[in-house]
Formats: sequence, structure tokens, C-alpha cells
Amino acid sequence: MTISALAEQVFAAQPFTQDLGAELLEASADGVVVALDLAPRHLQQHGIVHGGVLSALADIALAFAGGLAMGSDAVTSEFKINYIRPAKGSGVLVRAEALGVTKRQAIVQARILAGDVLCCVAQGTITRV
Repeated sequence: MTISALAEQVFAAQPFTQDLGAELLEASADGVVVALDLAPRHLQQHGIVHGGVLSALADIALAFAGGLAMGSDAVTSEFKINYIRPAKGSGVLVRAEALGVTKRQAIVQARILAGDVLCCVAQGTITRV
């Protein structure tokens, strides 16, 4: 099974990811791209994307990118996110890539964009299961 096919299979098996509406656009040992078409349920009272939605997308992309880089099933052991600008528009895109990989963990960075606007940057430690 290819890396991309395995990633798609795991992605599809995650109920929360499916409920959120996230879509895996690209997956390789070099990183992942995750997209979300925005709906009213993703917004907070000011009409911008809720920080929890952005955080969840970051976590999803970080874990997938780290796991693929290690070639293993993996979970997030920690991450932080910096909210730079409000996310608004019709969708968001997350690009994540591993910065450093060992046998047991990967340090991964993700950038979240709404259109061409960088909204968030997240970095995390992803641990092999």
C-alpha cells in the first residue's frame, strides 16, 4: 500500500476528522495538506473561524505529517499554536512538514492559511505509537 493510500485510509477512519469535514488533499513522507470548506458551524460569534477548529486542523495535520515522516502510527504528544490573523472566507488549508525525525518522534510544523492569508502557525512533537 502506498503512503498516500495508507494516509487516506487512516484519515477516513477518524470519526472526529470526518465530523469536522476535513479533507486530506496530499500525503507523502514530505508532508501533508489538509483542507476544510468552511460552514457556519465552524465559526464563532464574530463570523471568523473558531480557534478550536483551527487547533484541531493543526493537530490533525501535525500528527499525519509526523507519522508519515517516521513511517509509523503516531500521536501528538504536544503542540502549540500561534494565531496570527483571523481566519475567514470559504475555506482553510493546512500544510504540515516534519522538521526533524528520530526513531521515536518527529518535530513538525504546520501553517494554516485562509485564502492567501497566513492565519496560524503550529509546531508539535509527534510520537511513534
